Amino acid sequence: MARYVVNRLAQAIMLLVIVSGIGFAVLHMAPGGPLSQFAASAQMTQEDLDRVTRQLGLDRPLPIQYLDWFGRMLKGDWGRSYRDGEAVLSVISSHLGATLELMATATIIAVLLGCWIGILGALRRYSLFDALATVGAMIALSIPTFWFGLVTIYVFSVKLGWLPSGNRETVGDGSFLDLLHHLIAPAMVLALVETAMWGRFMRSSMLEVINQDYIRTARAKGMPEWRILTVHALRNALLPMITVAGLQLPTLLGGALVAETVFTWPGMGRLFLDSIGYRDYPVVMGILMFSATMVLIGSLLADILYAVVDPRIRVG
Repeated sequence: MARYVVNRLAQAIMLLVIVSGIGFAVLHMAPGGPLSQFAASAQMTQEDLDRVTRQLGLDRPLPIQYLDWFGRMLKGDWGRSYRDGEAVLSVISSHLGATLELMATATIIAVLLGCWIGILGALRRYSLFDALATVGAMIALSIPTFWFGLVTIYVFSVKLGWLPSGNRETVGDGSFLDLLHHLIAPAMVLALVETAMWGRFMRSSMLEVINQDYIRTARAKGMPEWRILTVHALRNALLPMITVAGLQLPTLLGGALVAETVFTWPGMGRLFLDSIGYRDYPVVMGILMFSATMVLIGSLLADILYAVVDPRIRVG
């Protein structure tokens, strides 16, 4: 088991280094460059730009810049924002809570609703409910998140006036009910695709389990159906979902970026787009590395947990 964990950890670290190198190179070779915001100021002279270039270390070769940045990042210094000079880690931490709040709420909704739909669809295979669930999942997977977000705002905010059209809270309020009121729409939009995917995966896993010999044996012995489903079928059907949970994290992060933009939610997704527009490369790289680390940790934990419950995985 220890060897398996070490191998997976080494692969995750290597992948993180590759992601950081590609991201750093792409950002610094993009049109405009990190000095575009400084050059846009009418008060900046060429001498001022040259001085800023030297201060930021942008006059050095790109590989040297990357090695310097990567070394400082390992020591906990992720750089400072070009916009206001604040530490990148402080900028990220100030927006992290809103993103985790949105992602956690959407995940809870998607897991509970998706698993219920998947289990019921497997138990009532080829029924009207199963057909409607399948069609609904295909529609949900086909709808762009931003479009569904705009439709949600138009229907529930503009026409019906039931939900706020954006932001995390009402200025001057900030109560729990107010926060919950603002959370409903973006969480519902973000959970749409996740619910469809969880439902499809759960249905397939449940169908595979209920057709196993030990399920038929339990029925032949006269075991109550509810006990067969909860103790034997559901427990084994949930095992593959551990890996699914780790693989869903990148999709969840991507959806959160779009949902936060549509609903002006003050999270990391909104910060990422604002930082790209401002050419705030230290913050963009910080968010990229933080997101990549979260995805790799989620995948690593899912693999380790699956190896714990299924020893056959460790052999590979």
